[in-house]
Amino acid sequence: MEQPRSVTAPAQPPGGLAREESKRRGLRRMKLVALSFLLGATVIFLLTSWAQSAGWGPWVGYVRAAAEAGMVGALADWFAVTALFRHPLGIKIPHTAIIPNKKDVLGDSLGDFVGSNFLSETVVRDKLRRVEIASRTGEWLAKPENAERATAELSNIVRGAVTILRDDDVQAVLEQAVVRRVVERDWGPPLGKLLEQVLTDGAHYRLVDLMCDRAYEWVRTNHTTVLRVVSDRAPSWSPRFVDEMLADKVYGEVLAFAWAVKTDVNHPMRLALDKFLGEFAQDLQKDAETMARAEQVKQQLIQHPEVQKLIGSAWSTAKDMLLTAAEDPSSELRRRVREGLLTLGTRLQSDPALAGKVDGWVESAAAYVVTHYSKEITTIITDTVERWDADETSRKVELQVGRDLQFIRINGTVVGALAGLLIYTVAQMLF
Repeated sequence: MEQPRSVTAPAQPPGGLAREESKRRGLRRMKLVALSFLLGATVIFLLTSWAQSAGWGPWVGYVRAAAEAGMVGALADWFAVTALFRHPLGIKIPHTAIIPNKKDVLGDSLGDFVGSNFLSETVVRDKLRRVEIASRTGEWLAKPENAERATAELSNIVRGAVTILRDDDVQAVLEQAVVRRVVERDWGPPLGKLLEQVLTDGAHYRLVDLMCDRAYEWVRTNHTTVLRVVSDRAPSWSPRFVDEMLADKVYGEVLAFAWAVKTDVNHPMRLALDKFLGEFAQDLQKDAETMARAEQVKQQLIQHPEVQKLIGSAWSTAKDMLLTAAEDPSSELRRRVREGLLTLGTRLQSDPALAGKVDGWVESAAAYVVTHYSKEITTIITDTVERWDADETSRKVELQVGRDLQFIRINGTVVGALAGLLIYTVAQMLF
C-alpha cells in the first residue's frame, strides 16, 4: 500500500501571515522572560554561594536555597516544555520530541475525541434543539433587507451553478433522462386515463363551449363563403337564382344548427361528441389498433424537425431565462423568491407547529449525517495531520501554545524557589 506523503502544513493567507509573525514575536519575548528568571536565579545562587563562603550571615543560606531550588525548577520545566516539541539540546533522550514523533497518534486521538464528544447524535440534537434554528431563521428572514440579501445570494448560487454546467453535458442528461424515458413509454394508456378523468370531471365542457361559440361566430360572419361553396357545388345547368336560393337555404340551416349546438347543452351533437370522446378514451387504454396509431403519432411528433429543434435548444433557452431572471433584481422570479422568503420567515415565527417540524427535520438530517458519516468526517482530521511534515507540525503547534507554556517555566522557577526556601527553613528549625 502506498504510504501517505508528508506535506507541510497549509499556507496562510496574507492576514494569517501577519498574525503568525505576531505570535512568533510574542513567543520569543516570553522565552526571553522565562530565560531571564532562570538566569536571575543562577546569578543569585552564585552570589549567595560566594557570600556564604565569605562568612556572611545565616540569612544567606535561605536565599541560596531558594535560588538553587528555583534553578532546578526552571531547568526541569524548560526540559518538560522543550521535550514536547524537540529533543532538548539535540540529544535524543527517550520520550522527547513528543509531538513530531507522536504526530499521527495525536491526530488519531484528536479525531476520536472530536467524533466522540462533538459528532455524537445526542450532542448534535441537544445543541440544535437549544439553538432553535427555525425561530432564529424566521426572525432573520422576516426582515425585508435580509430576505433581499438571501435572494441575492441564491441568485449568485444559481448563476454560478448554471455557468459552471457545460451545455453539452446538460443537454445529454436531458435527452437521456427525460426525452428518452418519455419516448420509451407508451402514450396511449396514460392519455386515455387523462382524457377519461377530464370527461369524468367535466373539465372539457368549457372547451366544447368555446368550440361551439367559435363555430357559430364563423358561420355567422362567413355568409359569402357558404354561398360560394354551395354555388360551386351546384350543377352547371342549374339557373343562378336557384343556386342562390338553395345557398341561402343551406346557410340558414347551417346557422340554425350552429346556434342550436351553441345554446343547447343537451344537443345530440354535444352528446355524440361526449360519447365519442368516452369511447376514444377507452380505446386508447384497451384497443390495440388505437394504441398502435397513438404510437405512430408519437413517433411522427418526436421526429418532426421543429420538435427536434425544440428539444435541442431546451437547455439553452432555460439557461438564458434563468440567467436573465437571476441577474435582474426586479425580475418576477426574484420578486417571488423574495416574497416567499418573507412569508416563510413570518410563518416560522408565528406558527410553532411549522417551526417544530423544521427543527425536527434539521435535527434528523444532522443526526443522520453524524451517525452514518462521523468516521468519514473525523478522517479529514486524521488524514490531514498524517500528511503534515512532523517538524513543521511541531513548529506550528509551538507557535500556537508555546507562549502560554513559557509561564510553566516561569512558575517552575518561582514555585521551585519557594519550595526550596520552605524546605531549607524546616530543615534549619528541625536540626
